[in-house]
Amino acid sequence: MLASTVSSKILRAFAEKEGLHFIETLTGFKWMGNEAVKLMSNGKTVLFAFEEAIGFMFSTNVLDKDGISAACHLASMACYLQAKEHISLDEKLQKIYEEYGFHYTITSYYFCYEAPVIKKIFERLRNFKGEDKTYPVGILDGKFKIKHIRDLTNGVDTAQPDGKAILPVSASSQMITFTFENGLVITLRTSGTEPKIKYYAEMCAKPGQTDFDGLINTTNEMVTAIVQEYLQPKENNLTAKSD
Repeated sequence: MLASTVSSKILRAFAEKEGLHFIETLTGFKWMGNEAVKLMSNGKTVLFAFEEAIGFMFSTNVLDKDGISAACHLASMACYLQAKEHISLDEKLQKIYEEYGFHYTITSYYFCYEAPVIKKIFERLRNFKGEDKTYPVGILDGKFKIKHIRDLTNGVDTAQPDGKAILPVSASSQMITFTFENGLVITLRTSGTEPKIKYYAEMCAKPGQTDFDGLINTTNEMVTAIVQEYLQPKENNLTAKSD
């Protein structure tokens, strides 16, 4: 099973529990499609791939996002759940959260029309203590601490034994992912087509963590702090997304 790096990690939770292989790629179906071809050439079966921006690939008949098959599968699942289990799609989602862990996402962006400002924001995160590759260690004065950092602009990944990123690195684009000790994962990246700094945040809770409202509140608190402390919208004159 495949997903892009900014997509929900719930697919990883499925794979870990069910004994499947999960692979993360860069953003875009071209990466997942190419990875699927590689896997198939090695005798692997590719079951599913998806992208955060509402794109799903069922099987390998179409190596791209396929809305028609996705709609058919969703309708089929809704009918099955109603007929066999007498539950709705939303009720099934709650059961999934109970079994695989609650996942809650927040995504948004800021406009920034000056390339030097964007560079300054990300370079500050890479030199947080005034020295090269000294990233932040947490937020809110240490209330929430960072476990791992992956920087796909310069090839750093502290989760790897050698400290080097596995995914392709591009010095021409900005992309840093922070994984916190409590399960929150947030990626800050620039858009390839628009003057935006995007952020993708997700709380990845463990099975058994049933205080969903508390997890949502914690996620909101953390995302607000990350935006203010790391992006500094006011200081950098960033324009928020309009509602």
